[in-house]
Amino acid sequence: MTSPHTVRPYQSYVYAYPHKTAYEPLGRLPGGRPALRDLWAGEGKDALSLYLHIPFCEVRCGFCNLFTRIGAPDELTGRYLDALDRQATAVRDALGDTEPVRFAAAAFGGGTPTFLTAGELERLCDIAEKRMGADLRSVPLSVETSPSTATADRLAVLAERGATRISIGVQSFVEAEARAAVRPQRRADVEAALGLIRDARIPVLNIDLIYGIDGQDESSWRTSLDAALQWRPEELYLYPLYVRPLTGLGRTGAAAADAEPAWDEQRLRLYRAGRDHLLGHGYEQVSMRMFRRAGAPPAEGPDDYACQTDGMVGLGCGARSYTSRLHYSFDYAVEMRQVRTIIDGYTETEDFSHAEVGRYTDGDEARRRHLLQSVLQAGGMRLSEYRERFGSRPEEDFGAELALFEERGWLDPDAPAAGLLRLSPEGLAHSDALGPELFSPAVRAAMASYELK
Repeated sequence: MTSPHTVRPYQSYVYAYPHKTAYEPLGRLPGGRPALRDLWAGEGKDALSLYLHIPFCEVRCGFCNLFTRIGAPDELTGRYLDALDRQATAVRDALGDTEPVRFAAAAFGGGTPTFLTAGELERLCDIAEKRMGADLRSVPLSVETSPSTATADRLAVLAERGATRISIGVQSFVEAEARAAVRPQRRADVEAALGLIRDARIPVLNIDLIYGIDGQDESSWRTSLDAALQWRPEELYLYPLYVRPLTGLGRTGAAAADAEPAWDEQRLRLYRAGRDHLLGHGYEQVSMRMFRRAGAPPAEGPDDYACQTDGMVGLGCGARSYTSRLHYSFDYAVEMRQVRTIIDGYTETEDFSHAEVGRYTDGDEARRRHLLQSVLQAGGMRLSEYRERFGSRPEEDFGAELALFEERGWLDPDAPAAGLLRLSPEGLAHSDALGPELFSPAVRAAMASYELK
């Protein structure tokens, strides 16, 4: 058997497939930019997900390669919400009224949605409800926040408008580690924000933590874990640190560490320590990253990786939308000047009736996406569901890949008897190596040819 340690465990976080770097301008393809009304015709609309993207942050963390910018001068947030309103009107019109349109879940992400003022958050909720028709008080609503923007007035708006989950990016309770990750913050401010969130009585609190930061060891990692556990969060996400091109850490030369086996070993060691610590404190593992406290309010919204589900309606210049045939969005960038240009262009757009950038998903890509979103969950994938959807078995479609995973000890040998394809604990630990193995050659080629900007 090949040792899993001969494979680099941290290659790519598969939070979306195909990744945005595989998208292309749709106007260059035969038929040009498709009309949203045509894209959504015939799609199931009785259990849609709604995602509103706010691309603003008070600071940009050194590891962040998300589509966001620092600050919003010259009333940019107001102009952005104006554009979001126009886009929502166009998208809701494209969804049509020939059959019922219902949203089963909603989320505000970014960036940092709570960068908006309390009044602007009210307007954001109004766009979701009055323009799109989402009943935020009767469906799961998840909102991302940060320690410096989780203020009492903002949280009060979110609680009153129906937020059921708040996710706060803490990353580390150790101030020296926060500085090393280019996320300067005081622990006292983090604790104060957590107190305000609990005071708002939003049912689910999620805390994000990062392992693999320069200078972090098992002792300091345990310090952050225990500090988070003091708040009894319903969910905890443990993220490995990545150093990506054009990010703050990437520009400092820290990217060289990304190629060092010693860093891989450090992250694997800290992952296992964090996993075991949380399991010992009554948490259940949902995926490599996600842990849920046993006895916490039942999860009403999608679990980790479920952003892959068809029927996602994304609003905002960084949001993705998913139909069964096409994943689409707007242009993507990491470098700050490019991000600003894209956001400015979005705020000036009047016509949102067509898809601009995306990738068509044929039968093979749909199979890969289903396998990825299912097998990267700790619970695994039901073999019967795969057969019912695609008329084939996973080993027929992905025999070489599954044989490789089995050879590496990444598959649970007892799962097939229960009708499942499921990862072993070691396979779950290597999710960021396993996921990229399932990318199609076409997606790999598109991602490799993407020009960083």
